[in-house]
Order: sequence, then structure tokens, then C-alpha cells
Amino acid sequence: MNVIRTLPLLVLALALSACAGKPARDSAPVSVEVAPAAAPAADVANTDAVPAEPVADTAAPATQASSDPAAAPVTGGTAPTNAEDDFAALYGGPAPTADGTEPTGAPYDPWEPFNRRVHSFNNVVDRAVARPLAVAYTNVVPRFARTGVSNFFSNLRAPVTITNQLLQGRPDDAWDSLGRFLMNSTLGIGGLFDPASKAMVPRRKEDFGQTLGTWGWRRSRYVELPFFGPRTVRDVFGLAGDMPLSPIRTIEEDKIRIGLQGLQLVDMRSQLLAVDDMRDNAVDEYSLVRDAWLQRRNYQIENDLRGKHARGKDDPDAPIPVDAMPMPNWGN
Repeated sequence: MNVIRTLPLLVLALALSACAGKPARDSAPVSVEVAPAAAPAADVANTDAVPAEPVADTAAPATQASSDPAAAPVTGGTAPTNAEDDFAALYGGPAPTADGTEPTGAPYDPWEPFNRRVHSFNNVVDRAVARPLAVAYTNVVPRFARTGVSNFFSNLRAPVTITNQLLQGRPDDAWDSLGRFLMNSTLGIGGLFDPASKAMVPRRKEDFGQTLGTWGWRRSRYVELPFFGPRTVRDVFGLAGDMPLSPIRTIEEDKIRIGLQGLQLVDMRSQLLAVDDMRDNAVDEYSLVRDAWLQRRNYQIENDLRGKHARGKDDPDAPIPVDAMPMPNWGN
């Protein structure tokens, strides 16, 4: 009887011991799995130089990808090669990409340190002389008189525009510009008035820099000249091409010529007063002026190439023409 009574107790004890043994065996693998996971983390944190070989392996595909022509724009920030420097020195801009297309991206400005110094000098001259004169000019001279002055100087640039339109192969536009010049010079009393605009004759402006652009010199490195302001290497050559066509520069009397040139500079500066606040509040005023000027210049050349020539008023941010600078007449 004692054996029969104790048998269920033995079975129950064995069952309880079996149930108690199972959690102990299940928890052991968990602790074993966590421990190995923590160990590599500690090793990686304390050994920065260990994965040197894997990094070298992963860098290899990036090097191979950079040799692909499609990935060429990614390497645009690398230093130019000797061949690219030679190309830039000859043609004024970066070399074409491997597939023959023109490079894109930030403006090509390898002379930026020099350009910034010249820009700072031009700003000093502008704030000390040009801007005060322009403000006084707008405050003293009535609007209708200022409009007459602007019309007069715009009409004097007609020979430059007509010649460059012919050089660009645009005889119809040159004929329109000639008719506009004759109409404003006679009915407009020397160009003070603009009856040609009322007659729907388009007003266009062309210079030799744009002509060089239509002839193929489309990209050119940026350069800022003292007093003349933003240019490209192409447009510096354009100044030399436009100089003989300037009617003002043919005036031999120095007082009259310099007086007209000074008035033209003040008139052009007064048209830029509207953008002074934007320039003064810019984070990088030099970059703002450079990028805006280059975009506008490229837009003009693209329009010339596509035959979509702008009509309407003169651009207020047009480059200072050579006839507006008080320079000696070396040819006289």
C-alpha cells in the first residue's frame, strides 16, 4: 500500500523536475546567441583600422565607374589635366566631355581670386563715385529727360548693332536696325525721341562678343575688368572689334567726347539702381553678379543661334560698351 501511495508522488516529482528542466535548457541558447552578437560590436568599435582591406575592395567599383563616360560629370570637381588647361588657354573655356558635348555645371571661373579682387575694386569705385552720381542724376533730372538721354545713346549704338548683324548673317535684322536708326535720327531729333518703337520697328542690340559666340566661340572663361566690370575672354576681344565702330570715339574734341562718355556711364548706372538692394543683400555678391551675367550672356548667344532675337527695351544690365569709357583715341 505504501508503494502504491508513493508511486503517484514519484511520478509527480519526475514531471515537475522535467518541466523545471526545460526553461533552463531554452534560456541557455538565448544567452549564447546574445554573447557572440555583442562581441563583434565591441571589436569593431575598438579597432578602426581593421577593415582596411574591405574598404579598398569597395572603392574599386567606384574607380571603375568613374571611367565610364556616362559618369564623367561626377568627376567634374577634379583638377584639370594639362590637356584641359591647354584647351582652356586657347579657347577660353573647359574642354568638351568624352562624348563631345559641352560641359555643364558651375561657371568656369579659374581666375576667381583675381576676379574677386577686381570686383572689390569696382565696388569701391561704384559706391564712392558711380552710385552717388546716379542717385543725384535721378533726383535732379526729370524722367522724360532721362528717357531722352537713354534713347540718344541707344541710337548711337546702331552702327555697332548693324555691322554685327551682318557679320552674323542676319541681313533682314540689319535692315530693320538701319531703318530704325534713320527714323530716330531724323524724326526723333538725333535719337532723343523714339518714333521707331511707335512704328513697331524692333529694337535690338548686338556686339562683336555675340558675333564671336555665333561663330563658334560659345563658352569662355569669366573675367572681370577694372571699370568695365563682368566680361568673358571672348567679350574682351569683342571690345576690340566694336571700338572702331563707335561714333562717340570718332569725336576729336576731348571735352565733348569725355563729357558724352561720362553722361552715358551715369545713365547706364541709373538703370541699375533697381537691383542694388538685391546685390547688397546677397550672401555672395560676386557670385550673384557673375552667375547672372553669364546666364544672360549665354541666353543672348543661344537666341542668336536659334534666330529668336529679343525685341523691346535695352537690357539694364548690359555690359559697359567701349564707347562709354573715357579712353584716348589712339588712332587719331
